Amino acid sequence: MISQCKHSAIALLLAAFSIHEVADAFAPSLQSRVPFLASTPLAAEGLAPATTKERPTAEKTEGDGESSIDVDMTAAEAKTALIELIPRMTGQAEEYRAVESYVNILEENYSPVQTIDFLNLAVSGEWQLLFSTNLMGRANKRMRLTELIQEIDASGFRGNITNSAEWMYAEEGETFDAYGKFSVQCSYTINQGARMVVDLDGHELRPTSGSKFPEDVPKLVGYLNRAIPKEIFDPSGHAMDTTYLDADLRIVRMTGPTHEGVRDIFMRKGSLEINPN
Repeated sequence: MISQCKHSAIALLLAAFSIHEVADAFAPSLQSRVPFLASTPLAAEGLAPATTKERPTAEKTEGDGESSIDVDMTAAEAKTALIELIPRMTGQAEEYRAVESYVNILEENYSPVQTIDFLNLAVSGEWQLLFSTNLMGRANKRMRLTELIQEIDASGFRGNITNSAEWMYAEEGETFDAYGKFSVQCSYTINQGARMVVDLDGHELRPTSGSKFPEDVPKLVGYLNRAIPKEIFDPSGHAMDTTYLDADLRIVRMTGPTHEGVRDIFMRKGSLEINPN
C-alpha cells in the first residue's frame, strides 16, 4: 500500500474532453452558466460489456446543427434517454447538446430532499461514474481504468467520501502486469440544504495481490491524474450540490474556485445494466 497524504457487470464510460463552443450549458435556474465540454471517447481497452436498449436519436436541426430534443419530455423520459445515450456517445457535438438538454430537464423537475435523514439514506452507498464534463486529459495506452466508484458513508451532517479507481498499467512493453486500486479519501460536512463541503484527506495507491510493483510510482500517479476527472482526483476547496437524485441516478454540480459548474453523473452500482454496443 502506498499513501499520498493531503494531497462488474456494468461498463464504465470515461471520455477525454476538449472545450467545444456549443450552447451555454444547463438551465439558467442554476447559479452559474459554464460552457459545455465536448469529447472523444477514451481509448481505454478492456471495459466490460453489458446490456441496454437502442440509442435515442438526437437529430440535427436543419442549418444550425442543434440536436432536436422534445422540450415537453417528462423527467422519466429524459432519464431513460440519458442512460441510453451516454454509453453510445461517439464525441459528436449534438450528443453533448442532447446530454445537456436531458440533464436540464431532470434538474428542472427535481424536488430536493427535505430532511437530512432521507438525504443520507438516498445518497449512501456506491455510485459508479458514468459521465463528467471535466475530463480534460487524453488516454494513455499504458493505462486502463476499468471502474470508477464513489462511495458515500453518511452520518448526520457529516460523512466520508471515497473515490476509487480500478487500474491496470503496462509499465514496460504491452503487458498490463501491474494493477490495483487508487483511492481518494475525503470527508464532508453539510452546512446548508444538501450541499456537501468536501475536504481531501489523502490518496492511497494499493496494488492488488499478484500485481507487479511499479518501479516509477510518481509516473503511474501522473497517468491516473490525467485519466480521472480533476474534481474526483482532488475535490479540496469545493462543495457538491445534488441537482438530481433518485433510487439509481444521481447528478452532482461542483461549486468552487476551479471546478465551478462541473457536472458528474453517477449510477448506483448494480442498479442498471449498460451496453455500449
